[in-house]
Amino acid sequence: METTLFSSSSDLIHEKLVKRNPNCLQSWWRYLISKSHSPFNDRLVIYERALKALPDSYILWDAYLGEHLDLVRDVDDVTHPQYESLNDAFERSLVTMHHTPTIWLMYLETLTAQKQIARTRETFDRAFSALHVTQHGRIWEAYLEFVSREGVPLETKLSVYRRCLDQYDPVTHVEDFVEILLKSGRWTEAAENLATVLMGGEFESSKGKSVYSLWMDLLDVLVHRVDEVSGLDVDGIIRRGIGKFTDEVGVFWTSLADYYVKKKMVEKARDVYEEGMMKVVTLRDFNVIFDVYSRFDVAKKMDLDDDEEEEEELMKRRPVLANSVLLRQNPHDVEQWHHRVKLFEGEVEKQILTYTEALSTVDPMKAVGESPHTLWVAFAKLYEAHNDLVNARAVLEKAVLVNYKDVDHMACVWCEWAEMEVRHKNFKGALEMMRSATAAPWPEAPWIEPEQVHMELYKSLRLWSFYVDMEERVGTLESTKDAYERILELRIATPLIILNYAKLLEVNDYFEEAFKVYERGVNMFKYPHVKDIWVTYLTRFVEINGKTKVERARELFDNAVSMVNSSDETKRAMEIYREAMRKVADERKLEMYEMCIARAAELFGIEETREIFKEAVESSSGVSENDVKMMCIMFAEMERRVGEIDRARGIYRYASQFEDTQLVWEKWHELETEHGNEDTYRDMLNVKQTVSCSGLCPVKNSRSGSPFETLSTSPVKKMRTM
Repeated sequence: METTLFSSSSDLIHEKLVKRNPNCLQSWWRYLISKSHSPFNDRLVIYERALKALPDSYILWDAYLGEHLDLVRDVDDVTHPQYESLNDAFERSLVTMHHTPTIWLMYLETLTAQKQIARTRETFDRAFSALHVTQHGRIWEAYLEFVSREGVPLETKLSVYRRCLDQYDPVTHVEDFVEILLKSGRWTEAAENLATVLMGGEFESSKGKSVYSLWMDLLDVLVHRVDEVSGLDVDGIIRRGIGKFTDEVGVFWTSLADYYVKKKMVEKARDVYEEGMMKVVTLRDFNVIFDVYSRFDVAKKMDLDDDEEEEEELMKRRPVLANSVLLRQNPHDVEQWHHRVKLFEGEVEKQILTYTEALSTVDPMKAVGESPHTLWVAFAKLYEAHNDLVNARAVLEKAVLVNYKDVDHMACVWCEWAEMEVRHKNFKGALEMMRSATAAPWPEAPWIEPEQVHMELYKSLRLWSFYVDMEERVGTLESTKDAYERILELRIATPLIILNYAKLLEVNDYFEEAFKVYERGVNMFKYPHVKDIWVTYLTRFVEINGKTKVERARELFDNAVSMVNSSDETKRAMEIYREAMRKVADERKLEMYEMCIARAAELFGIEETREIFKEAVESSSGVSENDVKMMCIMFAEMERRVGEIDRARGIYRYASQFEDTQLVWEKWHELETEHGNEDTYRDMLNVKQTVSCSGLCPVKNSRSGSPFETLSTSPVKKMRTM
């Protein structure tokens, strides 16, 4: 024995070291390394002595068990004595290493390979008892892999999965469990487990499936296995699914109806179809439900003739039901409300109820499509068409109290009301009404908020134009003159108003007063807007006084010519401004553009100002990138003030391509909040996300040409190109 053990002088040295200090792991480990080329039986003796001295050394046990595993790796017969020796070694290791999950996993893997199902299950249970709960996850993964192998009884698989879902993780492995249940025909338990996780909150599939796809799997079980599934509230489960999705719910409603059909509850199925069509918010879901409903077989419950009549009635209802879906999408869609009224053509009571519902639903500040004042006007005309002027007037009385988004909408209501009175020969009432509408509001009027359009109604040109037209037709000359004078005082007159006023005075032989009106007109407007007034003024003056007041005629012609010359000088001044913008240093270009824009707005109005803004943001302008952003914001704010919301939106879209555009997004957000709708706001967010995801760089050098040649489309094209 000594000859075998101490075959070399190195063995003797190692023996002295381990005897001198048997608790030194390093000495034993060096001893084992020196015997690495010896047979396992030689090392076995050293391992046993080392483990006896150091029974809680993980390094020794791991190496010892690893060599045991290598020894049986090529042994195919699991009944070989070496396997039993290996199992005995694992059992001895667990006496001191029971707190080490790696040892347990090695042992469990070995038992799994030996196909000892009962012993493996018992060992898994021992592992759970010995290890801390935080270490159970690694054991469960191995346990589930074990029961998934062939040869493991079905009840064992189900028992292990139930225990895992109940004690460890109720979500991660539920799909595998459901798959096993479905393959084994356990429909009720499969549906119950799948419904529990889907209705429990946020669920993420371990197999990469979407939540919607998992709901479809659940519906397939609940509906197509009606006879096998019991003890579940199928109606409640499917309705919970409907509540989790805003669209793509048509399949849920048809599945719920199909469930009741298979349960022989035909009338209940019909109620589900009707409820679904009244609750979905997309046309796609509505079409899914309607197409299935239209093919719904009711011949079992009624005669064929009745069924044909009911199907025909259903087809007649389709336009109204589809319109209801669109109104659920956006209850402030005025155009759809008008369409709904047309669908009830010939049914006056339904039309009245529709108008009533529309007017109580639509918020004028959120209305899209048409203006909400058209609903009030159409409602009044409906009563008028049926000779019910009392209710027509009652509708319009309420309509003129609504706070519309635009003062022009309020003016339209007053004009329509006056026209209705004129159609029914109530000329006096119409005039009194227009005088009341054009009167300035009381400063302390308690029913009018300062921001309401009522405060600006008396300045509406549409209202005054209609009013003076009525005064000319049914009023007196004095009242008509008073109306024209009031327009001039409010400074809302147009060249056409001036010409009409002068013509009225000429027709009544008040030539001098007519000439005074012309004089006021030419002093009020600038060239070229004043051109028509000058031409008419000079023509009429020469025709009436040309031979008697030659000097005055000559003076008038001189004044007209001087105004034209003054206009030429103004154009020359603008040319100088443009020349200065091209030649000044780049750091002063912004200052020059601001001066030029202010002067152009004062002299020429919006069109000329718009052209200068466009030039400022072109690549050839020489303005720095930061200054271009500021110019874009100023440009958009100008368009916003004059009501060109789409133009302002296009400018912000173009400006969003630059770096550091936080101010641009804030201004665009304000624009959409005040003037936009859900679609335009979503479009803004999409552009913002596109810009953020693409990581756009400064594009100063890439700007070429005018990005506003077609303002509504060019910025979009530029963004797509980028």
